Amino acid sequence: MAGRDTLLDIQVVTKTYFPERKAPLTALHDLSFSVANGEFLSLVGPSGCGKSTFIKLTCGLLPPTSGQILLNGQPITEPIKDVGIAFQAPILLEWRTVLQNVLLPIEILEGKIQPHHREHATRLLALVGLNGFADAYPRELSGGMQQRVSICRALVHDPYFLLMDEPFGALDSITRDRMGRELLRIWEQSGKTIIFITHNIAEAVFLSDRVVVLTARPGTVREIVTIEAPRPRDPGQTAFRAVERHIHDLIGEDEAVEEGAR
Repeated sequence: MAGRDTLLDIQVVTKTYFPERKAPLTALHDLSFSVANGEFLSLVGPSGCGKSTFIKLTCGLLPPTSGQILLNGQPITEPIKDVGIAFQAPILLEWRTVLQNVLLPIEILEGKIQPHHREHATRLLALVGLNGFADAYPRELSGGMQQRVSICRALVHDPYFLLMDEPFGALDSITRDRMGRELLRIWEQSGKTIIFITHNIAEAVFLSDRVVVLTARPGTVREIVTIEAPRPRDPGQTAFRAVERHIHDLIGEDEAVEEGAR
């Protein structure tokens, strides 16, 4: 994006799996796009288009078969610690308090929690509206509150970017809408880069600077849609619905082709 440095550069990335006694399976093919520092970028596409594989490649958990992913100009060749991850389920440890759950990455990465780590974690909890819940346990929180704890945990070690894999998929529609607005507020205040994986097209349009639309497997970039509408966005507006419909049509074309090939 204009005026922003490139944080991640995905350069002609292909990932093929070679399972034993089975035919090779290419999940991603010649995937290329960049992510700007401070950008909110979403990925959408048909089921099985390689979004989960993309997550593993971007974290350095899997190597690409060909191509490369650059983080700040350097190839990702091993698991990286400078990424925060939030999944569809909060995955909180039930025997740990909210604050202890948030501080878990610090324990893993640094081995010892310092006073400034606790102060930072407490500030993050305040940022997401969880003042007074530091000593609570996950079972005492609603689903939306638990997801906010998981976002704090993803941010506590000050990562370069936040990778979110359908983080609101298990929430009811009202809570999902509230969490989307909350995430935008956190993004605006933290300045972090967010890569957001979702099946919900309206959610992607509401949240994102750009939406990367992937093709059916093997996934590659079908189109990158820039969302021009200023925030806060109104899903009822004609322009919003037009962009949503355009992305839906792009995905629908691939799903139709895939269905016809069966």
